[in-house]
Amino acid sequence: MIVLGIETSCDETAVGIVTDSVAGEARILANVVATQFTEHKPYGGVVPEIAARAHLDKIDDVLHEAFKQAGLQLSQMDAVAATCGPGLIGGVMVGAMTGKSLSAVAQKPFIAVNHLEAHALTVRLIYDVAFPYLLLLVSGGHSQLVLVEGVGNYRRLGTTLDDAVGECFDKSAKLLGLGYPGGPLLELAAQKGQAGSIPLPKPMVGREGCNFSFSGLKTAVRLAVENAPKPLAPLFVANMCASLQSTIAQILAERTLHAFAMLEEEGKHVSALVVGGGVAANQSIRGGLTQAAGKYGVPFLAPPVPLCTDNGVMIAWAGLERFCLGLKDDLTVRARPRWPLDTLDVDREAL
Repeated sequence: MIVLGIETSCDETAVGIVTDSVAGEARILANVVATQFTEHKPYGGVVPEIAARAHLDKIDDVLHEAFKQAGLQLSQMDAVAATCGPGLIGGVMVGAMTGKSLSAVAQKPFIAVNHLEAHALTVRLIYDVAFPYLLLLVSGGHSQLVLVEGVGNYRRLGTTLDDAVGECFDKSAKLLGLGYPGGPLLELAAQKGQAGSIPLPKPMVGREGCNFSFSGLKTAVRLAVENAPKPLAPLFVANMCASLQSTIAQILAERTLHAFAMLEEEGKHVSALVVGGGVAANQSIRGGLTQAAGKYGVPFLAPPVPLCTDNGVMIAWAGLERFCLGLKDDLTVRARPRWPLDTLDVDREAL
């Protein structure tokens, strides 16, 4: 089975082609991503209108390159999948309409993919991981702890009460004058700093449950920057980056341990701790989560870094997983800016 996937929910125009016939990364037949760094860099962040127009400009070329990379044609696809939410609605509509058009022209089934579900299932493209597993989903727009019990079967254990962790990284990087994209630049700058040299709060740590909060941490960074001598000294910037990164890693690990404890009280055993989303590329965060998983005797699994950030492969794989269960969508399915992961219940008895 071969599935085409289209991703346009934020600032990457991406197309992937995957198959279920072989194991591991060999399942990836094509992975093409066109970034929008140049378009958004002058503004220090993603501008929705510019992102939507850039998707329109790039989508045809990305599609052609994906087919060329795979050595396949549209007629050889078994299904077409596209992100239909959540995300910036202008961009989501570009990908969704492109996918529907290809589906109609080639007379192939269409699969509307939830962007968050794609992150949740990507690990199964690379590893033989069984349900259920605990997922920490961390990105620019999302911070969630989710029990993944099956395709279309998700239970949210904790979420952010305000800002997402990726936003905290990006806004802090902007305050420190690091530029765009903030997260990777902040991680790079942190290598020259000393973690803990600048004291920062750890919101929610020690509290019951496993919800997150990052607005107070972001405010603490802003106040420290405002009170620091200008121009900002390179050592101050490096120390702030190292301290912020370490603080966030500790918060995520502690909240994840709370999720493990909640599941243990319920008598639920998970096969692994999985991380997904763009922030999952951060190596410091991965280190903290590896230790958290070890305390509960389960493996820590993360997709390769290129598959943590937004890409078409994850959409194709989620589409394939759903299609294998006989799930497909009508071409009238709508694009949506919000689409909670725990609303994707699949009627198992009807399959």
